[in-house]
Amino acid sequence: MNELVRHPTGLVGSVLLSLVAIAVILGPFLAPFDPQAFHPAVRLAGPSGTHWLGTDQFGRDILSRLLTGAGPTVLFGVGATALGVLAGSIIGVTAAVAGGWVDSVIMRTLDGLLAVPDLLFTLLIVTILGGGIGEAMLAVAVAFTPGMARIARSSVLSIRTREYVLAAIARDESRAYIIVQEVIPNAIGPIVVEATIRVSFAIMIGATLGFLGLGAQPPSTEWGLMVAEARQYMYRSPWVVAVPGLAIAVAALGFNLFGDALRDAFDPRRRR
Repeated sequence: MNELVRHPTGLVGSVLLSLVAIAVILGPFLAPFDPQAFHPAVRLAGPSGTHWLGTDQFGRDILSRLLTGAGPTVLFGVGATALGVLAGSIIGVTAAVAGGWVDSVIMRTLDGLLAVPDLLFTLLIVTILGGGIGEAMLAVAVAFTPGMARIARSSVLSIRTREYVLAAIARDESRAYIIVQEVIPNAIGPIVVEATIRVSFAIMIGATLGFLGLGAQPPSTEWGLMVAEARQYMYRSPWVVAVPGLAIAVAALGFNLFGDALRDAFDPRRRR
């Protein structure tokens, strides 16, 4: 951890992630107003001492909506990435351990899926499943699975010939023991790094789906949905779009920078 915060990228990423974490955990308690309360008399009011970030088209306090929307937005990205990492890791480890025709069939299938961009693949899946936050999360997880499977497979293949694995084989340990005790603990580093970076993409894809009406639905305070609801007022009151848009950028940047620093920490050659 000390190595991460000494790295400028890791320090900035850690600071941004700390701010995001505070908003996620304490946001509903820190919100100065009810995020769903309408105040027509102050609709589209600019930033002031009462409403620090202004109000939206219904007079709702943007700061309150931003704080309460941090949870749905960030947890969507974390949840979708976790599901994709779990599924991809199981598939990738299975392919690497099985080898032979099983590995070939799995990887050729994943190669075909990887040819489709993540956002397009997600839109296709969520269109089939229907709009909603749960369906959108599942769609992002499915779209992330092929890439994570390939990374997990590569990590396992690079470890299979290491001395400690060969020693376990020489001791006549069971395959299950070798996988659980020797392979997976040493292969998990690259998977964690990639998962951290992919959270940023999941947040942006989730916001995009919310903007398109395929993710979070009203009256959710999810940041992408906030942008969608206020986009027609952006020329008159730019803060109604700029504030949630900037929040999405900060959250995504925090995970991305932290993931880059984590990658450098795991790979001494990159750090040098």
